Amino acid sequence: MKKPGFLSRNLFLLGLASFLTDVSSEMIYPLLAPFLITTLGASPAILGVIEGIAEATASLLRVFSGYWSDLMGRRKPWAVGGYACSLLGRGALYLAQGWGLVLTGRVIDRFGKGIRTAPRDALIAESVPPEQMGRGFGFHRTMDTLGAVCGVSLAYLFLSWQEVSSNLRGLFLISIVPALLGVFALMAIREPRKPVAVPAPSLPKGSRFTLRQGWLAWRALPAPLRWFLGLTFLFTLGNSSNQFLLLRASDLGFDLKGVVLLYLLFNVTSSLISYPAGRHSDRWGRRGMLVWGTLLYGIVYFGFGALTWLSLNDLQTRGLVWLLFALYGVYHGATDGVEKALIADMAPAERKATVLGLHAMLKGIGLLPASALAGILWSSVGPHAPFYFGGALALLTAWGLRRIL
Repeated sequence: MKKPGFLSRNLFLLGLASFLTDVSSEMIYPLLAPFLITTLGASPAILGVIEGIAEATASLLRVFSGYWSDLMGRRKPWAVGGYACSLLGRGALYLAQGWGLVLTGRVIDRFGKGIRTAPRDALIAESVPPEQMGRGFGFHRTMDTLGAVCGVSLAYLFLSWQEVSSNLRGLFLISIVPALLGVFALMAIREPRKPVAVPAPSLPKGSRFTLRQGWLAWRALPAPLRWFLGLTFLFTLGNSSNQFLLLRASDLGFDLKGVVLLYLLFNVTSSLISYPAGRHSDRWGRRGMLVWGTLLYGIVYFGFGALTWLSLNDLQTRGLVWLLFALYGVYHGATDGVEKALIADMAPAERKATVLGLHAMLKGIGLLPASALAGILWSSVGPHAPFYFGGALALLTAWGLRRIL
């Protein structure tokens, strides 16, 4: 059978669907914290709980959808259904009069992300040759982030046109359109001609794969993969929602449009880095990219924390915040796709979606306490506290990655 090329039809359509869906998501994401806190009167602790529950919902579901996708040998139904949930989530945000419905909308949206991500990532892995895995995930991450750039740009233009921040619901309604187009794009995806699933994964002699043992028999995974998944969980405990970065910028004096522009810078930087990082990891290995990226994350978070104590004038503070958001984009672009490519490299072929889902699930288990703790630390200790905590765990994770990979 002919080996698929780098930019296959499926990879292009997956990238297009992610581009359109991220246009929709990022039109509203940087405005969510101001909407909750300023318009609806919620506290930073409530923001942390909402983001923790929402993102944990997404991540916890990925291992289930990955497992059933492997078992059925089908990817497309999970991906289409997951992207369709974004439409319902946008509708809930539009109708929200209190933080309860915002939580509902975020959970619905993240539920969709949870059931679509692992099957979609498995489709990406199956759509490119193994030696170009980094390029494939890098391309998809670039399309995803370009969608974010467009979405954030549209949000900024909307705010500039309105001249007020009180009419955010109109933007929430507009965001449904690109989400719907993303679903249509995904419906054109073709399933692999032969199912990729097999009745059971390859296990050590004498063992038996059952649901009682777990979805993928943990002990059957390569030891480096198990250690990597464990370090993923450790890192996530300090990796709270990006909403706290946006809230920090607002706390330091940026108005709503300024916060949106900072988030735009983050996405532009990430999109420029993603594909070169994936291609570099194909040639030179993934370990260095992940270790240095995690170190950079720690530096960025320590920087956001240190802004509380540094004696800087307003211009210097703003310049440093711009720099930190740009560096955060470099971290994100250099690690996100490379991390998934590394998982795809190490995972057993017949359980690729399951392991990708497990990786996301472990991040989700850590994300709920991470965001909740960030909100509590912010409210009880100060805005610097969650960033020092996240920076310390990043440095510890980087040391661990250097030892195991």
